[in-house]
Amino acid sequence: MKITLLLTSLSFLVSSSASSSADVGPLNDAPDGLMIEFLRQPANAVIRDARPEFGWIVHSSHQNDVQTAYRLLVASDLDKLAQNQGDLWDSGKVKSDQSINVEYQGKALAPSHGYFWKVKTWCKKDGESPWSERQKFTTAAELGGYATSRNALVQTRVAPRSIVKKGDGHYLIDFGNVAFGYLQATLSSPIDNCPIEIHFGERGDASGINRHPGGTVRYYCVLDTLKLGTHSYEIHPPKDKRNTNGEAILLPAEIGVISPFRYIELVAYSGKPDTSLIRQVAVHYPFDESASAFTSSNQILNDIWELCKYSMKATSFAGVYVDGDRERIPYEADAYINQLSHHAVDREYALARYSHEYLMRHPTWPTEWKQHSVLMAWADYLYTGNTESLAQNYNLLKAEKTLENRAREDGLLNTKGLRDIVDWPAGERDGYDFKEVNTVVNAFYYQTLLQMADIAATLDKGSDAAEYRQKATQIRAVFNRVFLHPQRGVYIDGEGSTHSSLHANMMPLAFGLVPPDHQQAVTGFVVSRGMACSVYGAQYLLEALYHAGRPDAALALMTSQDLRSWFNMLRLGSTITLEAWDEKFKPNLDWNHAWGAAPGNIIARYVMGVRPLEPGFKKVLIQPQPASLQHASAIVPTIRGPVRVSFQNPTAGPFLLDIDIPVNMTARVGIPIAEASNSILSVDGKSTRGQVEGMFLFVDSIGSGHHVIARK
Repeated sequence: MKITLLLTSLSFLVSSSASSSADVGPLNDAPDGLMIEFLRQPANAVIRDARPEFGWIVHSSHQNDVQTAYRLLVASDLDKLAQNQGDLWDSGKVKSDQSINVEYQGKALAPSHGYFWKVKTWCKKDGESPWSERQKFTTAAELGGYATSRNALVQTRVAPRSIVKKGDGHYLIDFGNVAFGYLQATLSSPIDNCPIEIHFGERGDASGINRHPGGTVRYYCVLDTLKLGTHSYEIHPPKDKRNTNGEAILLPAEIGVISPFRYIELVAYSGKPDTSLIRQVAVHYPFDESASAFTSSNQILNDIWELCKYSMKATSFAGVYVDGDRERIPYEADAYINQLSHHAVDREYALARYSHEYLMRHPTWPTEWKQHSVLMAWADYLYTGNTESLAQNYNLLKAEKTLENRAREDGLLNTKGLRDIVDWPAGERDGYDFKEVNTVVNAFYYQTLLQMADIAATLDKGSDAAEYRQKATQIRAVFNRVFLHPQRGVYIDGEGSTHSSLHANMMPLAFGLVPPDHQQAVTGFVVSRGMACSVYGAQYLLEALYHAGRPDAALALMTSQDLRSWFNMLRLGSTITLEAWDEKFKPNLDWNHAWGAAPGNIIARYVMGVRPLEPGFKKVLIQPQPASLQHASAIVPTIRGPVRVSFQNPTAGPFLLDIDIPVNMTARVGIPIAEASNSILSVDGKSTRGQVEGMFLFVDSIGSGHHVIARK
C-alpha cells in the first residue's frame, strides 16, 4: 500500500495549516504553542517539578523581528486569570527575548492542585500582543526538584477504510494503518451465546489476513460469544507473555491488552457490520499531525517520509520509546533514532527526554548502545535549549557512558569482555572482523568525547571540557594511525585486522574523523558498498554521505526499490517501519520498529537542511542538499515554532529558496552551487556576496519572517 502525500507546494502547506497553533499570524497576534515542562497538553499530565519551565511561540508580521519583553501570569482559578490577576505569579513586564525555558518564580505550588497560566509579549516592531489562550496544568501528589513529566497515553478511535463481505458470515475490515490497540464494535446476534471468531492481523491484503505472517508479525484469533440483541463490545487480543514480563514496559491497566493490527476478520457473524459502529482503538502518545509536512518531486521519497512520520506516532504506544512489539524494551540506539525522527515531525520533547533518562537508569547490553546515551543527551539540549537534564545526569554520563575506563595508554578503547555490536542483526555487518580494539566503537568514542566537551562547557565545567577536547584530539590522531590502511586509504575493522567493512568507514566519515586527503577514497568505498548495513546502520550511512557531499548517493539509497530499502517496507504492505529490511535478513523481525525510520530525520536535517546551530534553535542552519530533486517543500517543527523551507532546483536556471523563520530565531543559509566562481546571491531581491564553503554559498544572520534567496 502506498502512502500518498497530497501536499504539493509550500504555499499550499502554509494555507492548509493556517489554523494551526504554530502559524505566524497577522500584526499583534497572541503568542501560542504554549508549553509547560515541554508538554503541549499538560491537562493530560501531572507536573512533578516544583519550579516548572514555560515556553511559547512568538508572532510578528514583520521581517527580522524579535521579542523584547513578556508578561506571564499564573493563577489559582480561571476567574482570577480572566481578570489578569496572577495570584501565584505575575512576572510583570520582563525585558527579555526569552520565550522558552522560562522558570516559574512565583509562590510555592501545592501538590495535586490545578493552576492556569497565560502570557503576552512585546516585539521590537509589532509592539504589544494580546494575551494568549489560557492553559491548565496540574501538579503531582509529590513535588520536588528536577523531574521529567510526560503526557498520558491517548486512545484514538479509527473508522474502517473498508468492510468487504468475503462469504456467508465472513467480513474483512481494513483500517488502513497498523496501530497498537484493540477493537470496539457494536454487534448483533439473534440468539444468546452465539459463537464468533475475531481475527486480528498486521499483514494482509484485499484477500484477507495473512494467518501465517512469519517472524513476529502479529496474527491472533479471539473466540468469543455474542449476547442476544445488539450490544457494544471491547475485544482485546490475547496477552503475549514475552512483551508483558521482565524488562518489558507495561501499559496502564485501564488500557488493557493491545497488539498491532490493521485488519479484522469477523467469521461466523450472523449480522451485517456497520461502518459507523466499528472502531480500531489506537493507543499512542499525543501527536500533532499538523506540526510537520513534506513533499517533493520524488513520490517514493514522499511516501517514505509519510511512513516514517506515522511510525513515530504508532510506536509511541508504551509512553516510552521501545524497540517494537516483540520485546517492548527500550534500547539506546533505537531511542536515539526515534528521538531524532520524532523531533523532526512533531514539536514534542518530553517523551524523548523521559526515554533517554529511563535508559540512563536501565542501560542495555551492547557496547555502543551505552555510548548513544551521550548522543541522546546532547540532542535533547540542542532541540530544547534546556540544561536541566544535562546537569542531572552529567556525573552518570561521565562515569559510565563514554567508557573512558576502557581506554588504554594511547587513548583507544579496548572492549575485551564487553559485547560490541557494530550492527544488528549479525548478518548485517558487512563481514565485520571483531577485534579487541574496534574501529566502530572508537569512532563512537571520539564523538562522545566531543559531545561531552560541549556538555561540560555548557555546564561551566571548564577543566572537564578542556580534558575531553584534549582526549578527542589525541584519539583522532591515534585512530587514523591505527585504523587507516596506508596503502588502501580506507579503514580496517580493528587493530590487527586486514578487512575493511562499510561500518568501519561510514562511522569515521559520519563523525568527521577522516583526514582531508583520504576523504575521496573513504567516501568512494562507502558509496561502493551500497546499503550493506541494517536499518539501524542506515542512519549513520546516510549522515556520512551527506557530510561527505554525496547527496546523490544518499537520495538514491533512500528511494531505492531494492530488497534493502524503505520502498520494500511499503511493498510488503507495512505502514510502520520494519525492524529489518526484510524477513530474509531477520526471520523473527517485527513490523513496528521506530529505529527503521531514519529518513524521518534525514529528510528534515539534510535534504531540507534544517538543523539547530545553537541550543533551542536560537540559530538554525538551513542548507538543503537536493541532489536530483527538482523541488521540495517542508514544515519542520522547532521549539520556537515551525521553520518552513521550499526550494526549486530546475535543471536549467537558478536555485531558488523560499523560507519562513520564527520570531526569536536567526538562520545561516546555504545554497548549493555547481561551481565556486560566482559568489553573488539575491536575498529578498538585493544582491549579496555569499561565503563559499565547498559547493555551497552561505549567508548569515538572516532574521525572522519570510525570505526568498536565489543563486544568481
